[in-house]
Amino acid sequence: MWSGPRPRVVIAGEALIDLIIGRDGSVTPAPGGGQYNAARALARLGGDVEFLGRLGDDWFGRLLRTKLEEDGVGTSLAVDTTDPTTLVLAEIDEAGVAHYHWYIEQTTVPGLQLDDALAALSPPPDALHVGTLGLAMEPIADSLAALVAQVPESTFVMVDPNCRPTATPDFERYQARMKRIIARADVVKGSDEDFEYLALAESPEATARALIEQGVGAVLVTQGSDDARGFCAGGEVAVPVPTVQVSDTVGAGDTFGGSFLAYWLEHGFGRQELGDAHLLEDAVTFAARAAAINCTRAGAEPPTREEMGLD
Repeated sequence: MWSGPRPRVVIAGEALIDLIIGRDGSVTPAPGGGQYNAARALARLGGDVEFLGRLGDDWFGRLLRTKLEEDGVGTSLAVDTTDPTTLVLAEIDEAGVAHYHWYIEQTTVPGLQLDDALAALSPPPDALHVGTLGLAMEPIADSLAALVAQVPESTFVMVDPNCRPTATPDFERYQARMKRIIARADVVKGSDEDFEYLALAESPEATARALIEQGVGAVLVTQGSDDARGFCAGGEVAVPVPTVQVSDTVGAGDTFGGSFLAYWLEHGFGRQELGDAHLLEDAVTFAARAAAINCTRAGAEPPTREEMGLD
């Protein structure tokens, strides 16, 4: 159970609509976006979280805001805009894996300005989670990079690259920005594919170990249905992913990240504890279980505290 005042968390990035194309050709709109999903995951587990990003005034934008508020995510940092809501086509293959196609230009996600991002510093959050599509587009990516650079040392920073090659027009600029952001991170979470795309080392494992040597507290690597892995100064762990009946994988990685952060903060852990491999293994196990539950339903629907056996 959360004890004392809950840490204030800001999760910054994109909110959008996934148009999920089912195996039968049906199209179902679902609220989504990596950071949006992570915010809902953390809030459903009892976290005190604010979403920083742009929300449109169209029907989809109102739906996104309603879902945040229903889950207990604060929207005081959400920026209103008349731009249409960003849409993503998510095609689900026979294994339930989602493949994405983006509709981005002149829509809500990219336009987050520097002043809007820096509003999150008044007051500074206890924890900041940035990532996913918001780090690939401009100006939002530069705004979030500036936010990360300006948070005080006391703020716990988690970064989820969740790379989107088809939505990244300038890889070299993107890679350089990610290096700067990761250098401030306490936790970096990504899939094996993310780390391969970032090309910071010859393999995801080599990347994780290099980042630990550079001062990142913990690196989390998800590998689909294979073991989730955690790397820290105290060692390396591998956690089996629970076997479930997969509806689709939309939001699984986002749920993993948000749930890891919820677990870490609820237990009163911070930067110092990241070097303990046993604590890291417990948190990764919790996050993997949350992500597995998300995969049993269509779209991003993270589990509640009750579903995770916390209440």
